[in-house]
Amino acid sequence: MNTDRHGMPISTDIDHAADRYREGMALTFAAWPGGAEALDAAIEADPEFALPCAARARHYAMASEPGKAREFMEKAIRLVAQRGDERERSHVDTLALLMAGRTKESLAKALAHAEQWPRDALILSLPLGAFGLFAFSGMRDHDQARVDLCEKHASHFGDDDWWFLTAYGWALAEDGSVSRGRAMLEKAFELRRQSANTVHALTHAMFEGGAGGDAEKLITGWLPDYDRSGILHGHIAWHAALVALERGDPNEAFQTYLDHVHPSVSQGMPINIVSDAASLLWRMDAYGHGAPEGRWQEIAEYARTAFPRPGHAFVDAHMAMIEAATGAHADLSERVAVLETMAASGALGAGDVVPAIGRASLAFAEGDYARCVSILEPFAADVARIGGSGAQREVIEDTLLVALMRSGEAAKAKALLDERLHRRPSPRDARWKSQLPQAD
Repeated sequence: MNTDRHGMPISTDIDHAADRYREGMALTFAAWPGGAEALDAAIEADPEFALPCAARARHYAMASEPGKAREFMEKAIRLVAQRGDERERSHVDTLALLMAGRTKESLAKALAHAEQWPRDALILSLPLGAFGLFAFSGMRDHDQARVDLCEKHASHFGDDDWWFLTAYGWALAEDGSVSRGRAMLEKAFELRRQSANTVHALTHAMFEGGAGGDAEKLITGWLPDYDRSGILHGHIAWHAALVALERGDPNEAFQTYLDHVHPSVSQGMPINIVSDAASLLWRMDAYGHGAPEGRWQEIAEYARTAFPRPGHAFVDAHMAMIEAATGAHADLSERVAVLETMAASGALGAGDVVPAIGRASLAFAEGDYARCVSILEPFAADVARIGGSGAQREVIEDTLLVALMRSGEAAKAKALLDERLHRRPSPRDARWKSQLPQAD
């Protein structure tokens, strides 16, 4: 009987189909080019094999091609009913719920599925990661939830499984166990250097540990060998731009943006393109460097097409920055009103923090820093509910911190800086602290 790359039985007797499916999933877990093509080859070798159809549907969904995603998902549902076993039917059902937008049901189904078949890595992966079902559930403690899930199922994976080491190591680093997480990720990188997901996670661990130089060295040495068609190419470069900004080099940060990140050159997921561009340009403005002329309008035009409607907390936080920075204040006010209605009805998992970020972004862009503080400060502990990673969400805390400094709240700014510097070294935060007026 053929099996997947983690030893789970799969419903194809055609060896070539099984080989291409295993290859496709390995490349998918690595965020490496060629995964979609390998899955297509598996489907061609065995057109009745449901699992590659389901995985291909997920590729299309991540690439914002909903029509193709639905087509392949419907095919997978039909095929698995004819030939799949209980595990494969549950696998396909879980993915179908996710792609239908039924995320709460998909999360519950994924967790139950993992209880019975923990080595079904694609389903176990769904709650994990910065854009996973835990992160986008509206939970405040989704970092801890990922660690708990990995710890629960760690015994089912060996210490040489680069995929699981990547998932577990990143979860640990995001939850504060940075040294342990980094060690795990470095081992995963040794096992598979051609894994963008591993390099990305390791970059996060370095960021959380204040090792910007290590992150910059890793990215500079590794990124040239990662094709631009790789889904994480632009986003990993964005991390290098953050390091440059943190050490006070806005010119290098902007050059990295031009070369790898902005929407005309990045081939990443739309959610990454919008959030990376918006947060980097916002940081440049907030740090006093100034975003170069025309760049805000460029990302605004892309973002309006990519995300025409509000309702996704992580996206809406970045859309708020774009609309505030480009003077689209009527659009932002309308967005905030919709989000407030959704939060009040319970339709927005992250709740009131999302419209609060919108209002605070507008106040900051208008130079009303005291108002920005008054809006954002009560929600500081809830920012995690929008999802994403610590590095991505830090732009919200940066906004609060700069607003505190500019509104004369030196004592509060110092307390926040001390908290951040205790967590990790930061040349930027050290500079800011040195610029605060000293207490008598």
